[in-house]
Amino acid sequence: MIVLNNLTYRYRKGAEALTDVSASIGSGIQLLLGENGAGKTTLLHIIAGLLYPSSGECLVDGADISKRTPSQLSRVFFLGDNMPFPAKTINEMVRIHAVFYPGFDQEQLNRNLSSFGFTGDEPIAKLSLGNRHKAQVAYALALRTDVLLLDEPANGLDIAAKQALQTMIASNVSEEQTVIISTHTVNDFQNLFDGVIVLSRSRLLLSKTTDDIVSRIAFRVSPIPAVNPVYEESRINLFHSITENTDDTDSDIDYILLYNAIMNASSRPRLLQLLNHNDNEQHD
Repeated sequence: MIVLNNLTYRYRKGAEALTDVSASIGSGIQLLLGENGAGKTTLLHIIAGLLYPSSGECLVDGADISKRTPSQLSRVFFLGDNMPFPAKTINEMVRIHAVFYPGFDQEQLNRNLSSFGFTGDEPIAKLSLGNRHKAQVAYALALRTDVLLLDEPANGLDIAAKQALQTMIASNVSEEQTVIISTHTVNDFQNLFDGVIVLSRSRLLLSKTTDDIVSRIAFRVSPIPAVNPVYEESRINLFHSITENTDDTDSDIDYILLYNAIMNASSRPRLLQLLNHNDNEQHD
């Protein structure tokens, strides 16, 4: 469990990347959304212990991650977009780095690498962007940390590789792990998510499980407009709408539609009121 208590992060010149963020993030695969500059990468860095909050705290299973003790850091791993590895190959990375992660699984790494056609001896610096991401994600998943933070893991991957990555994540992540995926291409991981976190302009707008979301709102596609929709878009002669779930409709989440609705100034108040009904959380 990750708990954020009134978390704020300010740059040296005073601008805030995160403002008074509070949330409880449970196990499962979490989707992190937000516009460029919303504070997504800053949040991941704080959870990983790579940045210190200006105020507030980030707790991982009750422990303040900013203390950066070896036992805490061995439970969290952050893989950034185009992040360099301090080793020539993945197998060298195992020798110098994986020893600090007690959950590391060599057999799992071998399976992950093999699914992408790698042995682990390929020079990382000579791989294309897409292949480098494949090898790094294969390694990150094999560390089997309690918390895994992935920033744009599908960047540079072709269609087949994205499908293989989605399958790999689904088969590698246990029920006890928390994986946060920050991405602008949500369709690459459409069926994986157990929760959604949305940031905008340094503030948290939403942190909910997918079960909570579909119990309160419904996603509909129809050739005619919906009656009293919370939000609606027209796409290729069809109306994609979000409505209040008044009849326990079981619908799949359209993450792009949900994000657009939250970012829309007209629909945001009603949508967040529905999603946060009976909750103690306060949102703008």
